[in-house]
Amino acid sequence: MLLFVLILGLLTAFGSLSIDMYLPAFPAIARDLATSPSAVEASLALFFLGFSAGQMLYGPISDRFGRKPPLYFGLALYTAASVGCALAWSIEALIGFRFLQALGGCAGVVVSRAVVRDRFDHNEAARVFSLLMLVMGVSPILAPLAGGYLAVAFGWRTIFALLAAIGFATAVLVHMRLDETLDPSRATATIRPGLILRNYVIVLRDRHFLRYTLSNSCALAGMFAYISGSPFVLMRLYGVSPEHYGLYFGANAFGLIGLSQFNRHLLRHFSFEAILPVAFGAMMVCGLFVMVAGTLHLPLAWFAAGLFLFVSGIGLVGPNSAAGAMSNHPERAGSAAALFGTMQFSVAALASGLVSVFHDGSARPMTWIIGLSAALAFATFMLLKPGAAADTPAPRLTAGARAFEPGEN
Repeated sequence: MLLFVLILGLLTAFGSLSIDMYLPAFPAIARDLATSPSAVEASLALFFLGFSAGQMLYGPISDRFGRKPPLYFGLALYTAASVGCALAWSIEALIGFRFLQALGGCAGVVVSRAVVRDRFDHNEAARVFSLLMLVMGVSPILAPLAGGYLAVAFGWRTIFALLAAIGFATAVLVHMRLDETLDPSRATATIRPGLILRNYVIVLRDRHFLRYTLSNSCALAGMFAYISGSPFVLMRLYGVSPEHYGLYFGANAFGLIGLSQFNRHLLRHFSFEAILPVAFGAMMVCGLFVMVAGTLHLPLAWFAAGLFLFVSGIGLVGPNSAAGAMSNHPERAGSAAALFGTMQFSVAALASGLVSVFHDGSARPMTWIIGLSAALAFATFMLLKPGAAADTPAPRLTAGARAFEPGEN
């Protein structure tokens, strides 16, 4: 079980590894490639876009051919694109390779969620997702620290060389130690575009899925606004050095890990449905405080405390939302996982892009997006609460349409 969780946690962490490790190098990249801070921030927005779009491809493929084949392809593409990033000669080239890197790395996120749904029931899945956050949570602690020191000591290109090595090593580990979890009787019979689309439509018609996915996506939009804007805000406006930036970033990740593990204990006494309203409400309060702190340019201690509390809340919101979104779809776990990831990273790409577009030399673009995203997450969760009719599973289709039968609770 331990090795299983470690492998899935590493696959889930590819997104945060690829994002967090190069954040401290933003100023160095801008200087070396003779470009603006907003152009470097755009490379992050395009990464979110690629990470979002790619998941729509891997979901149906993993439901048809199994969980491991798309992993092999994704990890190979990720490794090759990381080498391209290390050799990038312009900001345009870096942005292009970052997009390809995202298309490869997102395979791990889709497949890991589908594997958990293959093997565990609802509340147990929430506990496993909390364990995955423990493993992947190490990435936001260590990655910015490693990235900051690598950028200072050896140059920012070594960051992407290290990511390429991690991609290759993970592919070897998956091949040797991860078993296939897709039951052949649950495999879809075809991946024709029309049938794939209908599978996605069935998932999207599930009000439970929309409630958990949209509210979680809004919360993550605030977090990714923080990821995109914090290098400029902390290092330029508050004077935090690249080496020390990783400490602030890592502290926030430590808070996220702590609440994700506290969530495992809460789930022994409460359902994830009972935990989420409180978690979203607390995140809204923290997000609005960050918005006020950034607008008034409060001292660093107050500003950092608000960010810490807001980011930590993802440790409660993330695993419980994932379990809720996946709960009704055991027979199309790959498609549900793909939609869950695509929707949240689409919103993340939008939030990151808005931080870049509205860059005005202040903390306001980042902090306002954080505050508004947190408020919208709470409102979405409360307003999309299903009624009695929505709680009733849809009727099964005919035996010949097994690929489209709604999942059972």
